[in-house]
Parts: sequence; C-alpha cells; structure tokens
Amino acid sequence: MGQAIRARPLGIAEYAPYGDVIVAGRADAPTRLVNQGTARRTDHLAPVVNLRGQGAPLNVCVFRCAPWRDFPLALRLLERHPWSTQVFLPMGARRYLVVVALGNEAPDLGTLAAFVAQGNQGLSYRPGVWHHPIVALDAEADFASLVHEDGSAADCQEVHFAPGEEPLVQLPDEAG
Repeated sequence: MGQAIRARPLGIAEYAPYGDVIVAGRADAPTRLVNQGTARRTDHLAPVVNLRGQGAPLNVCVFRCAPWRDFPLALRLLERHPWSTQVFLPMGARRYLVVVALGNEAPDLGTLAAFVAQGNQGLSYRPGVWHHPIVALDAEADFASLVHEDGSAADCQEVHFAPGEEPLVQLPDEAG
C-alpha cells in the first residue's frame, strides 16, 4: 500500500492551506445580532470563487453519503475543481472525513492531510485543491454543496491510484 496518514480534528488553522472551515461562533469572524435579537449572524466565512465567469452558474446540490466503516480507508482517487470553490454544509451529519492535498497537475502527496469534521462544521475547498469525496462516518448523511459548474469535463478532474499504491487514511481512534 501507499503512505499512511492519520486523520486529526478539523481546525481552522490546520485546514487553512486547503480552504475554510464554516462554523458559527468563529473567533476570527465578526458576529452581530439579527432577527430581532434571536440570532447571531457571522458573515464572510468562506469565499465562493468562480474563475470561469457567467458561463458556469452556481449549482446548489445535495450529496447523500452512505457511512464508511472499513478503515483504514484506501484512497482510490482524488479529485479537484480547478475553476470553482466547492462548499459542503452538513445537514444532519454527526462526523465526516475530509481528505485534501495541494498540487498542480497531480496531487502532491507530501501535502496530503485528513481531518475529522463534526456535524456543525462546514467547509470549502479552494479552486484546484485535490480532495477525496466526502466520507460520512457514523450514519448516512446529507450535505448541501455549492459549486460553479458548466457541465463540461473541466468541472471536475480526477487522479486514480493504482492498486497497491493507494494512500491509506486511519481514524484517530484506530490502532496501528
């Protein structure tokens, strides 16, 4: 098998090279009272970037993810959206796994990182950030997603790992 990494809790600073963590009450983002004092609003938690302009409209979609329980997880592929931010907002998830890497034409496995996100944490991938598809951990989970797409092959690029060369991801509580 390929290299092995251990997932760690999703934190704002640790995740910053790959995108933004979207969570209420972030200490680094101003909040204000709204809705007649019944809610706190935190603005500008993550930019939503469209590098193709008007030809790629914003797609608001939902992913329903079956839970993955067979760890360590062998990464068969990583994908990226070179022209758009991709945002994921959990809808009822308890925990989920996020795997990311930097790189240009191919992922730089020296930057491969894995994070366990809590159900109250959304996230964004910056344009061009390599990532594994979202992995629900405890139960089936839905995620709202925002991404600019025009329906072409350029929307999403994939790199597949050869059998036996797949990087492995372990959860923090796994032995080994």
